[in-house]
Amino acid sequence: MIFTIAGKELKAFGYLKRIDDFMQVQPQLIQMPNPPGITELIAAPIYATTAIIFLFAIPLLAMRLIAEERRNQTLVLLLSAPISMTEIALGKFVGLVAFLWLIIALATLMPVSLLLGGRLDFGLLASLVAGVALLAACFSAVALYASALTAHPFVASIIAFGLLLGMLLAGETAADGLRARGWAVPAELAQVLSPLKNFESFAKGMLDSYNVVCMLLLIAVFLILTIRRLDAARLGG
Repeated sequence: MIFTIAGKELKAFGYLKRIDDFMQVQPQLIQMPNPPGITELIAAPIYATTAIIFLFAIPLLAMRLIAEERRNQTLVLLLSAPISMTEIALGKFVGLVAFLWLIIALATLMPVSLLLGGRLDFGLLASLVAGVALLAACFSAVALYASALTAHPFVASIIAFGLLLGMLLAGETAADGLRARGWAVPAELAQVLSPLKNFESFAKGMLDSYNVVCMLLLIAVFLILTIRRLDAARLGG
């Protein structure tokens, strides 16, 4: 009886629940001319959920990267080492992103396991992986900058989440307002501030170069801000 209850609860979790739902609607899908497959109905929601989780988790993962060094008074030693501020910032950034990409790789094993009973749209799957990987890098760059602003890791996490949420709201609002005035180019530029908006094209299986450039530009801007903040800390002693 224990295992029966445990099995029921296990099936209630998102991934297994989606597989069960897909099996139930499969007879209806067969009758459709161009039915969505397992990649759209099961795999894609995994990455959409991962993107939302990263929005909350990355500020917590990144909060100690620089703030804890400052709190423990080891930042002075790091800044006085014979390495550049760029190397410090990139080292912190790459370490966090590598960890997040490992999580994405492990999450990808779930949709890949569906090959045992069906076929995957590898184009869409590759687009989803690339999109969430870039999104993780965007969030990490913003959170790293927030960690450079304070000596308190928890405060850094609040700043990072506030920046990400503010960028999401501001980017959407600014873009809509500019489009309403007929300013198409400024509206497109405002989209740089909304990494989740840029992720939407990846979720549809479209590797849009504009969205890629927007996300890379956002990463570059916040890494430069982090480097400048570290330079200021070094000059200020």
